[in-house]
Amino acid sequence: MKWIKKGLIFNPKNNHSNWITNYASLPIVDLIDKKKLRIYFSTRDELGRSLPTFIEVNPEKPNEIYYIHNKPILDLGERGTFDDNGIMPSSIVNKNNIKYLYYIGWNTQKTVSYRLSIGLATSKDGGHTFNKISNGPILDRSIDEPFFNTAPYVIKESDLWRMWYVSCTGWEVIHDWPEPFYNIKYAESNDGINWKRTKITCIDYDNFTQAIGKPCVYKENGVYKMFYSFRSATDYRIDKSRSYRLGYAESNDGIKWIRKDKKMGMNFSDDGWDSLMNEYCSTYNFKDCRYLIYNGNGFGESGFGYSILKSK
Repeated sequence: MKWIKKGLIFNPKNNHSNWITNYASLPIVDLIDKKKLRIYFSTRDELGRSLPTFIEVNPEKPNEIYYIHNKPILDLGERGTFDDNGIMPSSIVNKNNIKYLYYIGWNTQKTVSYRLSIGLATSKDGGHTFNKISNGPILDRSIDEPFFNTAPYVIKESDLWRMWYVSCTGWEVIHDWPEPFYNIKYAESNDGINWKRTKITCIDYDNFTQAIGKPCVYKENGVYKMFYSFRSATDYRIDKSRSYRLGYAESNDGIKWIRKDKKMGMNFSDDGWDSLMNEYCSTYNFKDCRYLIYNGNGFGESGFGYSILKSK
């Protein structure tokens, strides 16, 4: 693959909104029609808590912004619930005129930095407002996954719902700070709400990779394809040789994956908003062209931009 970088779509610091002021993290795409692409993402309030919202853009030229939503689409959970300190969108499924928004719920912790779980909200008005299906998560730490799970990507195939999600396997104190290690696992469901974990690891660690984040899966010509972010455990916030970059894998069944990171064809820019990190991507196809929407430096602090896959 060869990606042509097209630049920033949305800079949270220059958007002229009265409430979006800093981050624009984890963009996920929803192609509404031939003229409108909706991009859900998460910003942060004055206390650093993540809140989800969206913009609408031209799907052919997504840096042409039509609309910026002026409030969060979900409120933080009640004190003590899994999403009382942050909500970040992760995946959206359209079924029978209902939008299923799978999201990340945040809690702050004392012995480590945070705890993450997976929540679900639905919309019956085309995605302008959402309602949580419950006050609790649909996937949380368990007997087999004792740390956290997060960042799901969900697709529906016939009667089977399929989820690829991030699972933390442990924390390690590095430079006097607890750092998480996480890989990508797989789960299935008959209704999109109640999930059976398979204990299958789809993308795992190697000599460099010590964290694999936010999968994005699509099927093309009978082959499952996955984009994801990966990094080392040390100095990844400041050293581009160890920071988040985008990876790629393929599978015949969506369960057994082969990493082909060198095939990704996406590199850091020499300078600017994505010169240190490339991560948290989403993808769509429009007019026979594949688009990649992704975050750059600072986990979304510099906003999100896009690249187009060069045709052969």
